[in-house]
Amino acid sequence: MVEEFSRLQQGIHYRFSQVKHLATALTHSSWANEQPEPVEDNERMEFLGDAVLELCVTEELFKRFKDAHEGQLTKIRSKLVKEKSLASIAQEVGLNEYLRLGRGEEAQGGRTRSSLLADAMEAVIGAVFLDGGYPEAHNLILRLFEGKWPQTCTIESSKDFKSKLQEVTQSIYKERPAYVLTGTRGPEHEKVFMVELRLPDGEIFTSEGTSLKKAEQTAAANALDHLENLDDTDL
Repeated sequence: MVEEFSRLQQGIHYRFSQVKHLATALTHSSWANEQPEPVEDNERMEFLGDAVLELCVTEELFKRFKDAHEGQLTKIRSKLVKEKSLASIAQEVGLNEYLRLGRGEEAQGGRTRSSLLADAMEAVIGAVFLDGGYPEAHNLILRLFEGKWPQTCTIESSKDFKSKLQEVTQSIYKERPAYVLTGTRGPEHEKVFMVELRLPDGEIFTSEGTSLKKAEQTAAANALDHLENLDDTDL
């Protein structure tokens, strides 16, 4: 197994002490289901890797853009870790060549499917976290995203997210999004506002903020990212 994954380990510049973690990260449920004995697929490891990736990217953006607002940081992070970005990175390091896919998934082109590649990339990050801890996972993510970090915070100010979302929804659905304050928590001097944003198509986004305005802006930023990732055929 060590030799089997040697080139991939070279591609991500990380040598596993327990290669079984990498093997699990590359195991799609379709392959696991075809084995005569129970085999763990990569879904749990993907869940872990997703959390580690979000924390690492958040930490790096926090350090890089000291004057950026929460909404701006959220928008940048969303663009960096979206499905297409992760799938592209997976192909760059050759991860697609090592995926363990079932016969049906293989025949349907699963090795080039963005969602599958992105999930596997997150699973590999989770595998590195299990194998070497947070410092190694953090270093891996910095290497994977080298050259992909924006040089400046050029994304529009967070104050524009609500107005831009309104323009987009008016164009697509001929309707406006709806914002609802669903609750608050904490003492008066540290109150947190909870907001629900509903798009005209029924899609719901929730967010929290230290003010109602901040919560709405963050929800609007997340909704915009969702709409930008949709194919034209989905709209």
